[in-house]
Amino acid sequence: MPINWTEKSRILVTCARGITPYVRREVQTLEMPVIEEMEAAVETEGNMADAMRLNLCLRTGQRVLFLLHEGRALTPGDLYAGAFKIPWEDILHVDGYVCITSAVDTPEIRDPRYANVKIKDAIVDRLRQLFRRRPDSGSDRTGAVVHLYWQNDRYRIFADTSGEPLSRRGYRKIPLAAPMQETLAAAVIMATGWTGEEPFINPMCGSGTLAIEAALIARRRPPGIMRENFGFLHLQGFDDDLWQQLRLRVRKEERKEFPGRIIATDISPEAVRAAAINAGRAKMGRDIRFQSCNFASTPVPREKSVVFMNPPYGQRLGEDDDLSRLYEGMGDFFKAKCQGCRGYIFTANLELAKKVGLRTSRRLIFYNGELESRLLEYELYEGSRKRAEQDMAAAPAKGKPAGGTETAAAARPEPEAGARREFARIIRADRRTAPHLIARRDKGPGTSSPPRSGIKKRAATPGRKQTKDV
Repeated sequence: MPINWTEKSRILVTCARGITPYVRREVQTLEMPVIEEMEAAVETEGNMADAMRLNLCLRTGQRVLFLLHEGRALTPGDLYAGAFKIPWEDILHVDGYVCITSAVDTPEIRDPRYANVKIKDAIVDRLRQLFRRRPDSGSDRTGAVVHLYWQNDRYRIFADTSGEPLSRRGYRKIPLAAPMQETLAAAVIMATGWTGEEPFINPMCGSGTLAIEAALIARRRPPGIMRENFGFLHLQGFDDDLWQQLRLRVRKEERKEFPGRIIATDISPEAVRAAAINAGRAKMGRDIRFQSCNFASTPVPREKSVVFMNPPYGQRLGEDDDLSRLYEGMGDFFKAKCQGCRGYIFTANLELAKKVGLRTSRRLIFYNGELESRLLEYELYEGSRKRAEQDMAAAPAKGKPAGGTETAAAARPEPEAGARREFARIIRADRRTAPHLIARRDKGPGTSSPPRSGIKKRAATPGRKQTKDV
């Protein structure tokens, strides 16, 4: 039967573990049904226009898979026969390019790449039989992508309408080390309930992913608007006029301003510079105020705000002592400067999290790659701000260095008293006309960058074989 992209089919939106509730919410916001919610995917239903809209608007999904065919296969030969029946001439360009990916968990296949080859052979043999020509194939996902899911004796074949993962927004050209993935950053911000109506404060901002995703959410700008390439662009029957209409429709829902403000700081001037460049590429530069300073010196407005920190987790033996002081300093910062705010710490090291010294109001499970992590929420009630500030001021005397980034030193001393503080600007402009200059303190003697440590990685799901490309 010929493929008709206007007819509805099952659509599978994949995501990282722990994020499915936020994917489900996004799918429902787009007024599409949620048929099933799985550990790392949400299944819905729609036509190709709906798949295009999901690619454009989803913040937390990784891939949008459009079901082409499903069936039963006991052997690789059965899989080949089922795939050969699909009208690939209506789906792929015969002189184009195709990548085959798969997730295989069946006793009939030891190496998932063999299943990929059977799908590729079925596609090539059918098209060669019809046209005496065939598309090129390889592991590059920048063209058409076909995805196979085969578990036990059931298989499903999808058109991967995303191509490359949706987390690759296109703005992060300077990632620094171990950055948080964009889809995870969007999910944890959604978990805080922040929508742009109040300030969002991000000490230890690193390459700026959290601050940029917060700005996109506040401006209601769909993250896919920045991408130049999707898998569906390379399918037969792609409707460019419809695609441009969808883009125009979602752009009309954006807002130019939002009531809150976003402040992102980092002790590393290099990190601040990279974050500012990334924000500029996302066209969010004017919505974020970047500043280079120790996290304890981050300006926090008197109004109620969301304060979000993603500190190092520690990865090497002996680093926990330095990081213990960092986490203690974060608790002091919350108590001293964040009264009346909602504080959040994202970490995979729960032992270090105890050093914060505050009671959590919520503890949400997420996965940063294979690391089981927690988003810890702290309700920072109004109290004696003056006493907390005095306690914090006394902390350095006790040998508690403070400061750090996602990737830089866990703690660096402040300049000596009376030392001259210099200021540097990323965008050269007259001080009188540039209200958000980027301040940089004199560098003190630093420490080496503490990688994220000593955390056990969660084992892969039993029986699940690694996805392979062909």
